[in-house]
Amino acid sequence: MGAKLALAVALAVAAQTGASTPKAPTRLFADDQPIHVQIRAPIAAIVATPNDLQTARPGTLIVVTPEAEQLSILLSPRGHARRNKDACKFPPLKVEFPVKPEKISLFERQHRLKLTTHCRMAPAHQNLVLLEYAAYRMFNVLSPVGLRARVANVDYVETDGKPFASRLGFFVEDSGDAAARNGLAEVKTSDQILPSQLDPAAAARAAIFEYMIGNLDWSMRADHPGLNCCHNFKLMASSPNVRTGLVPVPYDFDYSGLVNAPYALPPEGIPIGSVRERRYRGYCIHNPQALAVAGEFRAKRSDLLAALAAVPRLEEGKRRSASAYLESFFREIATDDETRKLLKTCIN
Repeated sequence: MGAKLALAVALAVAAQTGASTPKAPTRLFADDQPIHVQIRAPIAAIVATPNDLQTARPGTLIVVTPEAEQLSILLSPRGHARRNKDACKFPPLKVEFPVKPEKISLFERQHRLKLTTHCRMAPAHQNLVLLEYAAYRMFNVLSPVGLRARVANVDYVETDGKPFASRLGFFVEDSGDAAARNGLAEVKTSDQILPSQLDPAAAARAAIFEYMIGNLDWSMRADHPGLNCCHNFKLMASSPNVRTGLVPVPYDFDYSGLVNAPYALPPEGIPIGSVRERRYRGYCIHNPQALAVAGEFRAKRSDLLAALAAVPRLEEGKRRSASAYLESFFREIATDDETRKLLKTCIN
């Protein structure tokens, strides 16, 4: 979705909900061109202790392109499944800025960022990073509230200057910033959410999107005990205290069939053999909206496929396989009657 169109849609959303005036996107996520950065920190120590979430190690983020700059950071592992050494040899990272970046910085207005990394050192694993990035880009096509992402060539270097690895990754937009550029606020609650509290069209759109990419690792209603709602979803509304018309925004797509990571398994209790098999898990109360939203997907088919085609440095074989996977989805929703068949597995 173009910047002008996204702003126009955000203004319309704000007008309908009584929300605040949308803010411009932060500089980092106002552009799609890959950046080149160096992260200098005790990388080996972080990789060796992926479950130490409390220790944020000091380091330096050096921007090589588009414009040279140097920033102090705190670096720590994050995530859940990807911190398991049997799954990944390199954890996802949290990048914090203890000193507020200057207004001229590429990282202006950033405080804390997620960096999605390469999981394993084999070069082929970079394709998995890029396919997950593609999922973010495709949801951006469907909705302006989708979290933005920015591909980065990352040189990981030890504090003493010894190179550790150079791999592709991507930064994910802070959900609060995504809400602000849509004139909304992030809603944080540990309460379980009822389907009736969700905006019907937004929930249906997100559920069909998750079906399109073959992802079952999510919930729009709750997360693990002690965590804020929701599992791999953020909630947005006109104010932080609103509990109706909640807009669910998906993130973390590494367990999807589109990515097809070697460690990804279907959730327990869902009778499918692999994450490449789709199963619709949207809420039955939203089936009328889901039927209408399927028409949106059909109308935006070429734009969604174009978002995949535009992903930089994705191997052509992986691109063709991912495109074929998406095309199988479009065959499933080719008509309203076909769409009604997949909606039969909805949940209450």
